[in-house]
Amino acid sequence: MSDVPSRWKGECESGTQFNSSMCNKKLIGARFFNKGLIAHKPNITISMNSTRDTEGHGTHTSTTVAGTYVKDASYFGYAPGTARGIAPMARVAMYKALWEEGSYTTDVIAAIDQAITDGVDVLSLSLSWSQVELYEDPVAIATFAAIEKNIFVSTSAGNDGPDVETLNNGIPWVITVAAGTMDRDCSATLSLGNKVSVNGLAQYAGNFSSSTEFPIVFKDKCDETTELETIKHKIIVCQDPYTEDSLNDQFNNINLAGNVAGVFISNSSDVYDHLKSSFPAIFLQEKDGATVVDFIKTNTDPKASIVFKKTILGVEPSPKVTSYTSRGPSYSCPSVLKPDIMAPGDSVLAAWPPNLEAASVNDDLMYSKFNLLWGTSMACPHVSGIGALLKAVYPNWSPAAIRSALMTTSDQIDNTGSPIKDIGRSLQPADPLAMGAGQVNPNKALNPGLIYDATVQDYIDLLCGLNFTQKQIKTITRTTSNNCSNPSLDLNYPSFIAFFNDWFAEPNSTTMMEFRRTVTNVGDERSTYKANVTPLTGLKVTVEPDTLVFKTKYEKKSFKLRIEGPKQLADAVVFGYLTWEDSGKKHVVTSPIVATSYKIEK
Repeated sequence: MSDVPSRWKGECESGTQFNSSMCNKKLIGARFFNKGLIAHKPNITISMNSTRDTEGHGTHTSTTVAGTYVKDASYFGYAPGTARGIAPMARVAMYKALWEEGSYTTDVIAAIDQAITDGVDVLSLSLSWSQVELYEDPVAIATFAAIEKNIFVSTSAGNDGPDVETLNNGIPWVITVAAGTMDRDCSATLSLGNKVSVNGLAQYAGNFSSSTEFPIVFKDKCDETTELETIKHKIIVCQDPYTEDSLNDQFNNINLAGNVAGVFISNSSDVYDHLKSSFPAIFLQEKDGATVVDFIKTNTDPKASIVFKKTILGVEPSPKVTSYTSRGPSYSCPSVLKPDIMAPGDSVLAAWPPNLEAASVNDDLMYSKFNLLWGTSMACPHVSGIGALLKAVYPNWSPAAIRSALMTTSDQIDNTGSPIKDIGRSLQPADPLAMGAGQVNPNKALNPGLIYDATVQDYIDLLCGLNFTQKQIKTITRTTSNNCSNPSLDLNYPSFIAFFNDWFAEPNSTTMMEFRRTVTNVGDERSTYKANVTPLTGLKVTVEPDTLVFKTKYEKKSFKLRIEGPKQLADAVVFGYLTWEDSGKKHVVTSPIVATSYKIEK
């Protein structure tokens, strides 16, 4: 790599098992922050008092953002190939503020403040606080200063789905990332004695005799532990009854019984918690499970074999919204639709500290330089990396402009040509409270056509509109000279959310919500855009004007979007999309619209 830019002010701090000589032209900063921890626990002994990673989370997320090319990477044979981060030529600076011994908000704020001072271009924050006001949220407080310095900030939405109102990092000046699946499955193949095979999810890391056929038996709920322990040298098939913790109980029963392998039939999202099984286990969808059960019941001596460590590409449909990804509306700022966007978060392969456990087989710990992890923590760095690439192409764009480009060019359609589905909603079409604007599309984001920009003053107007006191606003902006002459909850954002939740409204009474937006032309100098709105059931949506004519690049045009409907919406969520399409059909600028009857209780 080239020399470190002279504008960089960061350092590599020495500490336990880490010294400054370990930095290079790729890793250009390494600092750690624990004064808050020590102040609260003055007699504490910190086991790894340095930036050295003791949990693997930071290693995994940072290499997802910017890891360089590594050939022959895999997780014990799963997902093999050449691994790299989203922005492999980007440099990395690490700031450690969370500790095994405890974590404090002051250390998080100090770490982000230092990153800003050092001169980072992007902050990737796979951490969050739940159900807190913006002026109590260390991420919100610290990142406001980042926006003032034109630093793009990507954050994780949280893993508390599929319930609504569980979203973290609902911060108006950052991008909030939901987690989706990808079109690659780590799997195993169960081959039946009648030459029929079915594939299921699996990440068992051990070796298994793939050429050997074993007797296979169906034990339904697999809840008779005494009987299971008497069945040796057989593959046990279990049917999930879908009661509370049923899959977890089955899994533990088979594990304790010590059978040859377990086959679990379940459409539950809980399977993802058990993929890294310490014993041979495969998880089948109901339709494939029915094939296996029928084979067992119609044969007098049924046998089967299993091949693990398989990787299937081109999985359909993909992507899907994961069940666990946290959903909006945002607690801290309901007037801004969150999350913003979705990125891959399931079974993401990235680097792992080789001295930390990556798997266990029976009672043996196993180690690897790569690991498969899931969560919005894994989705966030994908968007961080894409943000870095966009910032390299458009260094003068604001964080809001980059966020807008990512959101308005995202995909709402999966690889089968159908609307993206939500695992947490029984594979119904996903709404923007789950996936934001859609699945991020890096190439399309390079040429968005129009952008919705926002200034620091716009965010201050929003804070004023939230009826915060001057003291609360100062906590975020760090100044007393906040101009609240134009308070407004209507931020110039590339999405819309309207609340129709007047529980005491008269029957058939209606109301109208109005949003004002300004878009900037970053496409062709002379261009004309026409508005189109997908129908929203029970609501009337209008755009005025419905045509925008641009004569120059960077010219701005404003429009109003109005939503008319009942004061109390019958449905929990109604959603659609506003699209601005240019006459040459070169750009389609898409924004989600949500109308909801949810009411944020504080």
